[in-house]
Amino acid sequence: MTQNRTHTCGALRLADVGTRVRLCGWMENLRLVGGSLAFVVLRDFYGTTQLVTEDAALIAALKALNKESTIAAEGTVRARSSRNPKQETGDIEVVLESFELLGRCRYNELPFEINRSREADESARLKYRYLDLRNPAVRDKIVLRCQVVAALRQAMTEQGFLEITTPILTVSSPEGARDYLVPARKHPGKFYALPQAPQQFKQLLMTAGFDRYFQIAPCFRDEDARGDRSPGEFYQLDMEMAFASQEDVFAVLEAVLPPIFARFGTYHVASQPPFRRIAYRDALETYGTDKPDLRIDLRARDVTALFADTEFAPFQGQQIKAVPVSGCALTRKQIEKLLADCEVVAGSKLYWCKTDAQGHIAGGVAKFIEPQSFTEALDLGPDTLVVLCPGKLSQAQKAAGVAIKQFGAAVPGHMDRERYEFCWIVDFPMYEIGEESGQLEFCHNPFSMPKGGLDTLLKAERGELDPLSITADQYDIVCNGVELSSGAVRNHDPEIMVKAFEFVGLGEDDVRAKFPAMYNAFCYGAPPHAGVAPGVDRMVMLLAGVDTIREVIPFPMNKNAQDLMMDAPSAVTQAQLDELHIAVTAEEA
Repeated sequence: MTQNRTHTCGALRLADVGTRVRLCGWMENLRLVGGSLAFVVLRDFYGTTQLVTEDAALIAALKALNKESTIAAEGTVRARSSRNPKQETGDIEVVLESFELLGRCRYNELPFEINRSREADESARLKYRYLDLRNPAVRDKIVLRCQVVAALRQAMTEQGFLEITTPILTVSSPEGARDYLVPARKHPGKFYALPQAPQQFKQLLMTAGFDRYFQIAPCFRDEDARGDRSPGEFYQLDMEMAFASQEDVFAVLEAVLPPIFARFGTYHVASQPPFRRIAYRDALETYGTDKPDLRIDLRARDVTALFADTEFAPFQGQQIKAVPVSGCALTRKQIEKLLADCEVVAGSKLYWCKTDAQGHIAGGVAKFIEPQSFTEALDLGPDTLVVLCPGKLSQAQKAAGVAIKQFGAAVPGHMDRERYEFCWIVDFPMYEIGEESGQLEFCHNPFSMPKGGLDTLLKAERGELDPLSITADQYDIVCNGVELSSGAVRNHDPEIMVKAFEFVGLGEDDVRAKFPAMYNAFCYGAPPHAGVAPGVDRMVMLLAGVDTIREVIPFPMNKNAQDLMMDAPSAVTQAQLDELHIAVTAEEA
C-alpha cells in the first residue's frame, strides 16, 4: 500500500471482487454509452483497470477532463459481465464512487496517441519523451534495460569483480573520437574532458593492486549517430582483470552473457561457450566484415583468378569476391532491387549470374563467365545465385559483406533469425595506414600489447618485419552482426609502450606528456592485465529486438546530437562565458 492508493492498476483480479479500492493513474480513455453509462480506462506504470459509473454528476465531471489527466479513483471491485482477454485485469472492473483530480492535462490535443506513439515522427517523440514513455511498449524497453543492468551487476559480482566508479572530469586523451571539453574556471585556458572510456583509470586500478574491476560506466564521445550508436553518451560494462590473459577475459564474458541473453532476449537461444574465434583477416575474407552475423550461412569466395583474362572491363585488374546463394527463387527484378540496395551501402557496383534448374549459368554477366571452371570452383548446384563484387581488396570484401547480409536475410533458408550468435574477432593488426594522414597509425587501441612483445617491435625496427604485419592481443565480441565491444591485453611495460609509440612518430617524451599517470604508474611495477567493455545500450537493443539504440535509452538525443526535450545544446549568458574566460567567435552568415 502507498499513501494515495490501495492497489496498482495492474493488480486487481476476481479474488478482489467486493473490495473497496483506491487507484491512481492517468485517464487513458473515456467511453460514453447512451449518455448514462461511462467507462474509464485508468493506466499507471503497472497496467490498466476499467472504471464504470452511471452517476450523472461523476460522468459530467469526467467529461470535463482531458485525456491523460491524473486522478485518484475510489470504488468497489466487481466481476465484468464481458471479459476482456487482452487486459490482465480484464475479469474485473471498479464501480466508481468518487474521484479526485491530481494533475490536470491542460491540452485538448496530445502530440500523439500514447498507445501509438511509436508511429509518430521521431522528433515529436523525442520532444515529448515523457509522453512517449507512458506508452507501455516504450516503457517496457526501459524496464528491460534496468533488469539487464541489475543482472549484469549480479553476474560480475559473482565472478569476483568489484564495482568501482571512476572520474567523469578528466584529461583529454586520444581514444579515437572527439572529446567533450569542459572549461576549468579556476585554470583559465585549460579544459577537462569527459571520458571517452575509463581506459586509463581501470588500468591504473590494476597497477594499484585491485584484481578485478567492473563498472556500468558512462562514456562520452562527440561522434555522429547511427542505428547502433547514440551521439553524446553511452554506457558500457567496463571490466579489467590483473594477471590475466585473453582467454581469461573470454571465460568471464562467456559465463556472464549467454544466461542474460537467454533470459531476457527476444530470442531465447544464445551461443554457449566457447564462442567461435575468428581471426580479423579471415573474417574480412570469409564474411566481408569484422562484424559477421553468424546466423547467416553465406560465405564469400575469392574468384579473382577465374577472371584473369576477362574481357569484361569492370572486372579487369580487380579483386573479385563471389557470394553463392543456393536455393534462390528470386526474380530478376527482385535480384536487381537487392543489388541496388547493396550498392548504396557498399558504395560500389555489384554484378550477378545464376544457375537454372539444370545447372546452366544464365542472367547478368553470364556471357563473361567460363561455365565449367566457374561451377567447379564454387561447387554450384541448380538455382544458385552468385553475387560478384569487384574492386580493390577492401572494397570487394566490403561489398561481399553487404551482399551476405542483404541476400542472407532475403532468401529463405539462409538465416536462423531467432537466436543470438556470438563470436570473438581476434588477431587485429597493431598498425594501419591512416586514410587521411597516409602515415602509420594505431589500428585500434594504442594501449594493446603487440603479439611477441618487444621482440616483435625490434624485428620491425630492424626491417626484418613489416609493421603492418604485426598483430596485437586485441579482440572484439560480436553478436548477430553487432560489435558489442573491443578489448585487449594491455601493454603494461613502459619499454614496450614507448617502442610501440615510436612507430607512429611519438617518442618517450610524448608518451610521458600524453599519459603521465599511466606511464609513471607502470614504472612502479604493473601486473599484466586485460579487459573488455561491452556496450550496455547495444546489448539491450539486441535483447529488445529493435533496430535503433534510441528505443532503449530513456532520454536519447536525436541524430544531430540535440536534446529536443531540454533544448540542448543551448546558448549561455555572456557572464557565464566571461567567468570561464571563453570568447565565442560567431560564424559569419
